[in-house]
Amino acid sequence: MPRYRLTIEYCGTGLVGWQRQANGLSVQEALETALHRFCGDTVRVFGAGRTDAGVHALAQIAHVDLAREAAPDTIRNAVNHHLRPHAISVLAVEPVAADFDARLSAIGRHYLYRILCRRAPPALERGRVWHIAPPLDLAAMRDGARHLVGHHDFTTFRDSLCQAKSPVKTLDALDLARVGEEIHIAARARSFLHHQVRNMVGTLKLVGLGRWKPDDVARALAARDRRAGGPTAPADGLALIAVRYELIATDGTP
Repeated sequence: MPRYRLTIEYCGTGLVGWQRQANGLSVQEALETALHRFCGDTVRVFGAGRTDAGVHALAQIAHVDLAREAAPDTIRNAVNHHLRPHAISVLAVEPVAADFDARLSAIGRHYLYRILCRRAPPALERGRVWHIAPPLDLAAMRDGARHLVGHHDFTTFRDSLCQAKSPVKTLDALDLARVGEEIHIAARARSFLHHQVRNMVGTLKLVGLGRWKPDDVARALAARDRRAGGPTAPADGLALIAVRYELIATDGTP
C-alpha cells in the first residue's frame, strides 16, 4: 500500500481546525472526502499538527495510504479539484517510505503570529492578523520573550484541555520583528502544547502595552499556573508555516 506525503496550505477561517469534529468542517475531513472522490476508497489522513479552529497553515504536512499507486501530480490535481470551493490547497504530493509518519517523524515545527499595529482595522488581512490599535513596545516584548526560550515547564501557557502528557517543552526560538505595520512573532520547537503560542503572544501583548514589565513574564512562567499568564491571543493571527524532518530519500534510505 503506497504512502504519500502531502504539503497543504489552508485558510482556517470558518473551519473547526485540522482534526475531524462533529461541529463543523475540518481540514482533515475535507481532504479525506476529496481523496475518496478521487480514488473511491475510504482513507485516513494524518497531519503533523492539530491546528485549532481559525488557525492557518502555509505548509502543513500530512501522510495518507492509498490502495493503488498514482502519479503525485495526478493526486495533487485531482484532490485540489475535489476540494473546491474550500480554501484548502495541496501544494505537493511525494511518495514516501511506509514508516514515514507526518506527526511522529517531525523534528520541528515553526509557527508565525502576526499582529497588525495601527489605528485602522484590517480589510484585506481580516481574519489573518490580530489587530491591536495602540502602539506596542517591541524592545520590551523581546526582553519578555527571552524568558520563555529554553527548556521549561509551560503550564502557565497551556490550555486546560491540553492532552499532552507533560507540560515540559523546549522552545528553541521566539523571535520578534517589525515588518511594516506588523509585529511578527516566530516560534520554533519540536512540539507545542495546546494554545501555547497563542498564550505566549497574549502575554507578550501585555508587555508591549506597558501593563507588564518584561520580568513579569519570568514570574508568570515560574508560577506554573494558567491564571498567572496573559490572555489567549485570537486564532486569526497564527499560522503553521513549516514542519521539519530529517533528510530522508523517498525510498526511505538516508
